[in-house]
Amino acid sequence: MKPIPAPPAQFAWHDTGTRVFRWAARTEGRWWVLRLNDFPEHPLCTSFIDARVMGDIDDAPDAWRLWPGTGAALPALSASERAEVLDLMTGLGPYGAEAGTPCTGDWCTCDILTDAYAARRSTQCRDRKGSPARTPFRPRH
Repeated sequence: MKPIPAPPAQFAWHDTGTRVFRWAARTEGRWWVLRLNDFPEHPLCTSFIDARVMGDIDDAPDAWRLWPGTGAALPALSASERAEVLDLMTGLGPYGAEAGTPCTGDWCTCDILTDAYAARRSTQCRDRKGSPARTPFRPRH
């Protein structure tokens, strides 16, 4: 697979409110979407542009700013933007679905990543002080 293209300079990820297609950004009229995979059974994320797979990534570049500082959160998509992203990504929840062979392995949770599951609202985990909790996928510096 070819390298994932670099996003344009005015690029900003948004929280989709779903645990499957975790981040999305609309830029130059196209949707960039990151699917959060069942890691470590599969690569951490799969990158899509307008529902076309760009590649798998195990470590997002710092420049993508997926994890804002303590107490901060990414801006959320509007309800209509979220619906547009979920419609665009229909059928692409399980790892491998983009290649026509969705994972049905015994060692991961791909079988539950249906369109209905992807449409569920995720809840933000919070620490004791009410700040967004660190995710296990946050890069270490």
